[in-house]
Amino acid sequence: MIKLLRHAHRIYFLLIILVFSILFYPLYWLAARKPRWYGILNKLRVYHSKICSILAGVRFRFTFEVPLDPIQHYIYCANHTSNLDIMILCILAQGRFHFMGKAELENNPVLGIFFRTIDIAVNRESKISAFRAFKKAGDNLANGMSLLIFPEGGIQDEHYPPQLVPFKNGTFRLAIEKQVPVLPISIVNAWALSWDDGSKYGTRPGICDIYIHKPIFTEHLEIKQDDQLKLEVFNTINSKLVRT
Repeated sequence: MIKLLRHAHRIYFLLIILVFSILFYPLYWLAARKPRWYGILNKLRVYHSKICSILAGVRFRFTFEVPLDPIQHYIYCANHTSNLDIMILCILAQGRFHFMGKAELENNPVLGIFFRTIDIAVNRESKISAFRAFKKAGDNLANGMSLLIFPEGGIQDEHYPPQLVPFKNGTFRLAIEKQVPVLPISIVNAWALSWDDGSKYGTRPGICDIYIHKPIFTEHLEIKQDDQLKLEVFNTINSKLVRT
């Protein structure tokens, strides 16, 4: 019975996302036409995320280790176990921001409009693609734009409940090179509400806890210390994750 209810909730959630994606799409299309309108594009996806999560009965509870500087831009680094994670970072991020994600997202009927404009798609199997992606991200960071990224490189499906897997290096070299603080984020239990897209175990309403750690500043670090920074961020995020 519980399994049936969870799959019914998934269908309901998908219908909500579909309906509001159709309603928002003309606005997304217009806001994506010119870079100077990208701020509006981001606000639209924040509203979209809030509406869909509220109607699905999903609440996000944010706990901050320290208050964030409202004028500081960051590299937001979070673990990734659920499609809810994108909503979470959209709602959490402040100021101007963009995502970096896998190249396949360019073909997504909803997310594609972002990854062909404000966001950055990267094919991690291609060194040229990765170089161009991180070059663009570096330019955006230099212009005061925050970067939102899942350093695991995608949702891992080897374990349920999920386990944090080793991070990719590029993010941490970029943080040191551009002297931008890294903000570790532990998305504690999104997998319990919806693992990946919910297709295997369904979804359910509930409270998703997100712990925002204090920023790790990088001005004092050298490029050769990127592995050290990567390990620090990994251990910080992992310290708050739920294990069952």
